[in-house]
Amino acid sequence: MNSTQSSPVTFFIIQGLASLGEKKMVLFIIFLLAYTVILGGNIMIIYLLGSPMYFFLHNLSIVDMIYTTVTIPNMLSGFLTEVKTVSVPGCFLQMYCFIHMSVTGRALLTAMAYDRYVAICNPLRYAAVMTRSVCLLLIIGAWTFGAICTFPTTSMAMQRSYCGPNVVRHCWCDPSSVRLLVCGDTQVDNIVSLSSALVALLTTGVLILTSYILIGVKIAKMGATERLKAFSTCAAHLTVVSISYSSASFVYISYRDNWNFRVRIIVSVLYSALTPFLNPMIYSLRNKELRAAIKRAFCRHRDVSPQSRKTLNTLS
Repeated sequence: MNSTQSSPVTFFIIQGLASLGEKKMVLFIIFLLAYTVILGGNIMIIYLLGSPMYFFLHNLSIVDMIYTTVTIPNMLSGFLTEVKTVSVPGCFLQMYCFIHMSVTGRALLTAMAYDRYVAICNPLRYAAVMTRSVCLLLIIGAWTFGAICTFPTTSMAMQRSYCGPNVVRHCWCDPSSVRLLVCGDTQVDNIVSLSSALVALLTTGVLILTSYILIGVKIAKMGATERLKAFSTCAAHLTVVSISYSSASFVYISYRDNWNFRVRIIVSVLYSALTPFLNPMIYSLRNKELRAAIKRAFCRHRDVSPQSRKTLNTLS
């Protein structure tokens, strides 16, 4: 048996945090609110920031929404049911989307770092360098890089045989948790999975670090006013990068140091929700145009509403 199609296991049971008892409802409310904020905040960014210069940020918002939609709704339904199950194909689809969005998000942060580098180090050539076609190529490259890094892990998982037990000790089909259910030796799978993760993290991390080293060298040669302006340009992005890679480091440590599986689940859940939750807030606080767009939207709503009521009264 080399494929999951011939395997006796036809579905997986997602154990999640079933042992929490009544505390599950508290977590349900917290993560439901968090998911609402994530969707609302990222939709706001896409809707209110319509200019081409926010092309990268739009894509990052789309990735964050897909990334959280793959995991959080399933986790929420698990809080409300005694037994949460997922089909074998559905499990691997969730696994693929989760890894793909995770890697693509970092690749987009890398593209945004390059964008900040050009804006600060070559401001006069920014419009000539960061053309629409170049931005589109960077976006396509980010999504392609995510697909390439995701394929080895998920394809090997799909080819393995699962003969029971079929309980995934996680809130979703996490690769490491599903791999524990494989019938046979998974040493090669572990090496391939770790290698793919290191390629994704180190490649993007080194490129982002290189961009900011060059930016730092350029800023060191500027005056005080120019330094403040340059820092303001990349502060939001640098904050998001720091949170994203710090969270990923905690997840990596939790798996490599054999922490209790409940602690690993909590760390993974916080990691999957934290960055998408904070991204809209960080960019809202650091982006004057977004704050102005929000104010205009509320002002339009406030101005239109009385007029609409007056029209309705006239018609009636």
